[in-house]
This record gives sequence, C-alpha cells and structure tokens, in this order.
Amino acid sequence: MRRLLILAAVAAIGASTAVALAVSAPAKTRAEGDSLQQAANTATASHLTADIVAARLATSKYATSLARAKADGYGIITRMIPNMGYHFLNPKVTGFDVRKPPILVYEHHGNVWQLAALEWVFTTVPKKPPLPGARYGVFGAACHYVDGTFVFANTQSNCPAKSPQTGAAFNFWHPRLITLHFWIWYPNPSGVYIGYNPTVAPFNRG
Repeated sequence: MRRLLILAAVAAIGASTAVALAVSAPAKTRAEGDSLQQAANTATASHLTADIVAARLATSKYATSLARAKADGYGIITRMIPNMGYHFLNPKVTGFDVRKPPILVYEHHGNVWQLAALEWVFTTVPKKPPLPGARYGVFGAACHYVDGTFVFANTQSNCPAKSPQTGAAFNFWHPRLITLHFWIWYPNPSGVYIGYNPTVAPFNRG
C-alpha cells in the first residue's frame, strides 16, 4: 500500500511539473519575443536618428539659403504643391546618399525660403528600404518646364513644347516615380516619410 502511495505521489509531481513547463514555456517565449521586438525597435530608432543627424549636418547650409542651393546646382522643378512645398532638383546627384539628396523641398513666405524636407525618387520601390521604416509616395509621369510648372503626360512625345500655364520652355520629362520624402527640417505630424504635411498649409499660396 505504501509503495502504491509513493508511486502515486511521484506521478502527481511529474504531472504537475509537466503542466508547469507547459504553462511557463509559452510565457517565456512571449517574453523573449517582446524583448527581441523591443531591441529591433530600439535599433531602428537608433539608425533613423543617426540618419537624421547626418542629413541635417550635410544640408544645414541650405536650411535658410535657397541661393546656396541654387549655386550648388539645384533648380526648380515644381512650384508650390499644396501641403508639400516647392521642389528643387540637382540633376548631378544620383543614387542614394542620405547626405546628398537630389531634391530639396522648400516652404516660401514673403522673401523667406525655409528648407523643409529632402526627397529621393526611384523608378520602382527599392527592394531594401534606404532608410529605416521608409514609406513611399507616387508622382505620375510628367513634363516639367523651366519655371517649375508641369503637366502630367504618359510619354515625352505628349509634352507640349511650352508650359500650357505660363509659356515657359520645356525642361524634362520623367516616367511614373516612387518618391521618398524625409521631413527633417520641418515637423510633419503625419510622419517623417509621409509626402503631404498638414502643418505647411499656411504656405500653400506661396
């Protein structure tokens, strides 16, 4: 009888241990998963911070000086796009370098020009995001004119020789583009990568 009681006790201990392991293992796995996710989020934030610092240091010379940007090769490609800004392109800048954006986005009020965002464009969505957590927009195929006016057109052959709005000379055409904005000089409550920024609405009239 005593032997039977001992065996029963051992069996009960084993069963309770198995139940404890079954319950605690998923909890541990969840905790490890949360820790890994937190570490990944921290690493992403750290990389993004480093990119913002590098970009701001490299473009600080343009922050309040459109003249300096023009002297370095940036020319207007769009006038004020509502809730976005005026776009200036340097055609000599190619590829992706957070310190060398091909496009500068400015806000304008009176005689003051304020750099607000940097921008890169791609023909397709990059397989690997060039910036942590990058989000993209789209700009349709368009004909651009030397004064910053533009019209959408699927092919360059459909571009008017002069701007329909102002009569300005033709500058260039581009196909549909994937855009990446980087709002590092003006806060965007919608997100650092979102193309449109509601807080620049007061500048919409230029």
